[in-house]
Amino acid sequence: MKKNVKIAVSGLKVGVYVNLPISWKDHPFLFSKFKITSQTQIELIKSLGVKDVFYDPERSDIQPVTTEMPIEPETLDKASLDTIKQGMLDYKSERIDKQQKLKRNIKKTEEQFQRSVSMMHTMVAKIASRPLNAVSDAKDLISNLTKLLLDEDNLALHLMKNANPKDVIHHHSLNVSMVCMLMAKELGWSKEEIELLGIGCLFHDIGKLKVPSNILNKVVPLSTPEDNLVKQHPLMSINFLKLADTFPEEAKPMIANHHEYLDGSGSPQGLKAGQLDKFSQLIAVVNTYDNLCNGGHFIKAKTPSVALGLLYRNYKSKLNTEYVQKLIKMLGVYPPGSIVELSNGHFGLVMSVNLNNILYPSIVAYDPIVPLVQSPIIELEKEGMSIIRSLPAAALPDKIYKYLNPRESISYGFGKG
Repeated sequence: MKKNVKIAVSGLKVGVYVNLPISWKDHPFLFSKFKITSQTQIELIKSLGVKDVFYDPERSDIQPVTTEMPIEPETLDKASLDTIKQGMLDYKSERIDKQQKLKRNIKKTEEQFQRSVSMMHTMVAKIASRPLNAVSDAKDLISNLTKLLLDEDNLALHLMKNANPKDVIHHHSLNVSMVCMLMAKELGWSKEEIELLGIGCLFHDIGKLKVPSNILNKVVPLSTPEDNLVKQHPLMSINFLKLADTFPEEAKPMIANHHEYLDGSGSPQGLKAGQLDKFSQLIAVVNTYDNLCNGGHFIKAKTPSVALGLLYRNYKSKLNTEYVQKLIKMLGVYPPGSIVELSNGHFGLVMSVNLNNILYPSIVAYDPIVPLVQSPIIELEKEGMSIIRSLPAAALPDKIYKYLNPRESISYGFGKG
C-alpha cells in the first residue's frame, strides 16, 4: 500500500495522517507529518493556501473523502484562526529555543566531561611515578563533581559524544563514576560516601594497563590463560594503588570486587553477597550496565533500554535488586542514547533525561523537512505522543541514521537540564 497518497484538502477528516507538502518554516505545526486530531487543525491546513496534501493510509484511523466535496464553512472566524496559528508559531519557536538551550547545556557538559577525561589521562600517567599527586588530582575532580551533583536542582543526564578509541578505559571509568555518584545521591548516601564511591570508580579499571593491549583488543576468542589474566585486572588495580599512601583504604574493596556477583559466580575471587559491601554491590551494577551498552570481547553492544531490561531479567541472582531498580528508575525506561519510534511514526534519539521528570525524556526527532540545527526538542506529554519501542541503530534507514547520528559508545555526563 502506498504511504503517500495525494488528496484534496477538502477531503480531510479527523484521524487522517497527513504529510504537508510545504516547507517546515511555512506552517505552524511542530511536525510536517502528523495525525489530525481536531477540526481546528483541518482549518489551519486550509488556511495555508495548499489545495492538496499527502496522507498515509497505514497510519490513518479513517479514510479521507477522495471524491470532490464542497468545502465546509469554517467553524472559526479568521481572527480566531489567526490567534490559534500565532500561538502555535510561538510554541514552535519556544521548542526551537529550548533545543538550542539544551544543546548549549550538553556542549558545556561535554566540555567538562572532556576536561575530566584529560585529567584521567594525567592521573593514570602519574599513578606510577607520582602517586600522591594522582590521588590528590582525583580527589579534586570528584569533589567538583560532587558539588555540582548536590548543588544543582535541575540536574539532567546528557548523552556525550563517542569516545576516542584511545580513551575507552577513561570514558568507561568516568562514566561508571558519574552514574554511581548519581545513584548514591538518589539512594540518600552522604556526601562523604558519594566522594568515596567516585574516587573508587575512577581507578577501578586501572589494572587493565597491566594487560597487554593485544589481549585486550583481541578479536578472536581468548585462550583460557588470557581470559584468566583479564579476570585478574581488579587485583592489578589494587597493586597499582599500593604506591599511593593517601588513597582511601575504604575505596579499595569496590575496586577489587567490581566484577563479583552476589551468587559467587563473579571474578576474580568468587565472593558472595555477605562478603560484598554496598559500594562493591553498587559499582557491580553500573559496571555491568556500561559494559552491556558498549560491548566488549564478543559481547555485542546493546541499546541502553535493552541493557536495562537484561539487567532486570538476567541478573536477579547476581546483582543487588534494589540498585538495579534504582538505576532503571533513575535513567527511565528509555535512557539517553536510546533510538526510539514515536507514536506519530517518527524516529528519535533520546538526548537527555531530566532527573526530576524521567518519564518524559528530551528527544530529537527525525523530520527530513526540518534542518537538523532547527529540529525541536520534543516533549512527549505536551504533544500527546508516546514511545512505541526502542530499536537498534542498525535498524534505521541510512538517511535517518545520518540525521540522528546515534552514538557508537554510550557515555553520560550530568549537568543542567
